[in-house]
Amino acid sequence: MPYLPPFIAPTRHSDPDSALAQVRTIYAQQIGHLREAMQRFVAGETLPGRARGCYPYVRIHTDTVIRQAVLENLGLSYGFVAGVGRYETTLTRPDLYASYYLEQFRLLRQNHGVELEVGTSNQPIPVHFSFAENEHLEGSLGPERRMLLRDLFDLPDLEAMDDGIANGTWESRPGEAQPLALFTAARVDYSLHRLRHYTGTAPEWFQNFVLFTNYQFYIDEFVRLGHEEMANPDSDYEAFVEPGNVVTRRAGCGPQPGNEYGAVPPRLPQMPAYHLSRPRHGGITMVNIGVGPANAKTITDHIAVLRPHAWMMLGHCAGLRNSQQLGDYVLAHAYVREDHVLDEELPLWVPIPALAEIQLALERAVADVTQCQGADLKRIMRTGTVASTDNRNWELLPGNMPQRRFSQSRAVALDMESATIAANGFRFRVPYGTLLCVSDKPLHGEIKLPGMANQFYRERVDQHLRIGMRAIEILRAEGSQRLHSRKLRSFDEVAFQ
Repeated sequence: MPYLPPFIAPTRHSDPDSALAQVRTIYAQQIGHLREAMQRFVAGETLPGRARGCYPYVRIHTDTVIRQAVLENLGLSYGFVAGVGRYETTLTRPDLYASYYLEQFRLLRQNHGVELEVGTSNQPIPVHFSFAENEHLEGSLGPERRMLLRDLFDLPDLEAMDDGIANGTWESRPGEAQPLALFTAARVDYSLHRLRHYTGTAPEWFQNFVLFTNYQFYIDEFVRLGHEEMANPDSDYEAFVEPGNVVTRRAGCGPQPGNEYGAVPPRLPQMPAYHLSRPRHGGITMVNIGVGPANAKTITDHIAVLRPHAWMMLGHCAGLRNSQQLGDYVLAHAYVREDHVLDEELPLWVPIPALAEIQLALERAVADVTQCQGADLKRIMRTGTVASTDNRNWELLPGNMPQRRFSQSRAVALDMESATIAANGFRFRVPYGTLLCVSDKPLHGEIKLPGMANQFYRERVDQHLRIGMRAIEILRAEGSQRLHSRKLRSFDEVAFQ
C-alpha cells in the first residue's frame, strides 16, 4: 500500500505569483515526505508502505486559437500554445526555476486569458532526486538494505524522461493532455544531477550564456579573467565559481551562506565548469567539454534543461583552404554533420540554420577586440561551412574520400564538436553559434606540432576568449527576447521557452 503525504486538491489561479506559490507548497510537501521516509528507512525503521511523492503540475484549458496579429505584437516565439485543448507539464525545483516559471505563467495568462490549474500529478519523484545538494543518505546503507530501496521507493524511470517532445516524435494517447514544456520534471531532475557529476558544480551556479571549449588553455585564461573581475569592486559580476563549488566573491562582498560547502576536488571532473555570475543568472558559464562529439552531445543534453539564452563554441579547427593562415577565425554559417551522435534524434536531412543575432554579435565582437574593419576583418575571419567529424584521424583515411566530401560541401574548416553543439541547440531550441580559430592546415602540410602549437596558443587564446565574452556582452545588451527566434520553433511548439 502506498505511503503518501496528505492530498492537496488542485487549485485555479489568475495570478501567476499565486500559482507559483502553490507549486512551491506542493513540491515542498512531496519532497519533505520523501526525505522523512528515507531518513526513517536509513535509521532502520519499517515504513508503513511504499513511500511515494509526486511532482506538481500546471495545466491550462483553452478553446480559442491565438491570432497571428497577437503573435506579431508579442514579438516572442514562445508563451502560447498551438491550438485549442488541454495542456500541462510537471514541474520541479521551484527554488531554482522560480523566475523562469513565473515568466511562463505570466505569458500564458497574458496570451490566452485562462486560469492556471496547479495540482499534484501522478508522476512519482524518484527518491534519489529528493536529496538535497549535500545529502548522501543512501551511502550509509548496507547491501541488503540498499536492495530494499526498489521495493519501498520509486527509482528513476527512463520511460518518464525521454526526449520525445523535444525530438518532435511524442504522440499523445487518447485523453492525454498536450505538453506545455520540452522536458518533464523527471527529465529535468535527471539532467540536474548529471550536471553535478560531469561539471563538478551545482546547477544553481550555471549562467544563461554558455561558452564551450575543448582546450584547457581557454579555461586557464577564463579563470585568470574571473579572478581579475573579482578583484575589481566595480565589476558587474558578483561571484566566480570553480569546480567543487568553490566561490570567490567580488571585492567588498562578504561571504554568503553555502560558501562553506565548497571544496577543491581531488581531481577535476570530466567536463569542468566555471561560472562568472551576474544577478538573475545573466553572467557567463564556461565548460571544457574535452575532445569529441560524444562529450559535446552529453553536456548539451543536460545544460539544455536550464533553458539558457545562448551557447557558443570557441575552439580550434583545421583550416581547409590554402588562403587561410594559422590564427585566422572561422565564423560558422552552416554545418556538415559527420559526427553521427545525433543521427537518430535529429536526422541528417534536417538543416541547421545560422542564427542572425548570434552571427552579428560574433562578427561585431571580432571587430571590437581585434580593431579590424572592412577588408582587414575579412582577412582574419572567414564565414563559411564547418564540418564536424567523429574521426580525429580523418586525414589518414585511404582514397581521399573525406577530403572530397568536404570539398563538395564547400567546408572551410573541420573540428569534432561544433556541429554537435549547434545541432543540439537547434533540437532543444537554444540559440547557438560557433567561432573557431585555425590551429593547423593538414591538407597543406601544416600539421600541429608541440612547439608551434604552444606558441599559437599563447598568441591567440586570450584574444579568442575575449571575443566570445564580448559577443555575450552584445547579446545581453540587446535583450534575451531577441535571441529566441521562431526559426528554432516548430509549428506545433510547446508554450514554455
